[in-house]
Amino acid sequence: MTEFVLKIVPLLLAFIVGLGAKKLKLLKKEDAPILLRFVLTVSIPAFAILAIYKVEMYASMLIIPIFAMGIVMAMYFISLSLKPVLKLPEPMFGSFLVGTMIMNSAFALPFFKAAFGDEGLARASLFDLGNSFMIFTFSYYNAIKYGKSEKKDKIEWKKFLRMMPLWAMVIAFVIKVFSLRIPRVGLDFLELIGAPTVPLVMVALGLYFELKLANLSKALLAVFIRMGLGLGIAYLGALALGLSGYDKATVVVCGALPIGFNTLIFADLENMDREFAATMVSISLLISLIYVPFLLYLFSGLFI
Repeated sequence: MTEFVLKIVPLLLAFIVGLGAKKLKLLKKEDAPILLRFVLTVSIPAFAILAIYKVEMYASMLIIPIFAMGIVMAMYFISLSLKPVLKLPEPMFGSFLVGTMIMNSAFALPFFKAAFGDEGLARASLFDLGNSFMIFTFSYYNAIKYGKSEKKDKIEWKKFLRMMPLWAMVIAFVIKVFSLRIPRVGLDFLELIGAPTVPLVMVALGLYFELKLANLSKALLAVFIRMGLGLGIAYLGALALGLSGYDKATVVVCGALPIGFNTLIFADLENMDREFAATMVSISLLISLIYVPFLLYLFSGLFI
């Protein structure tokens, strides 16, 4: 458990840096979109290429990314069914919907490495692939649909062609399929460019973060759907498919992951409710700092 704590302390510190910089007026909330756009167009693509390049894939493990896509769709239908009940403004509901769909699987990678070694890391990376594919396709489609910047009768499909993470995934899979080798200097470059992804998002989260009690109950509902119902759906799905060992531990724990950082990025990009998105992501992240290590600790004994 000590190793888990050492992994999460830097995340908390980066978040506190954002809060402190805003409090001391070194940075403003308006600076956060610049950080997030850099992450989306530069850091995440490099991070994605490197992750896909490094992971070892086996035919029997292909169920894991497919399982991740299934969980995203389950979250979508659950949250969409609540729209008539919640009666939220479109931009806020967009943040709510997208937030429940996006799992922060990149956040989980160091925890799986610590808990299960390379076997766990490989499977968690595959789950991240399925999740990432849905993030930059279906989840982003819904961000466009509910964002203020879009005419509701027309979706600008060319926006998807400007999503650099999608192109990065295509490039990475071409490299993987044809067994191409990235030279050492290329790997070092990708690691350098991809490394700021998490700290920059955490700093931006600190700049955005303003806990508004008026929306707290709705944010907590989104967190419960993502992390509570997600856990239940993942567990039942794993039982139905007869998964065991590392595969079962991976899909169950990943199904309960916190709301992903891309919720905040998409809220900024498509003019959804940014403050509500920041509240959801912040609460979810704070809970997950205890919740995810506990699940890994618990399920490592049950499944492995």
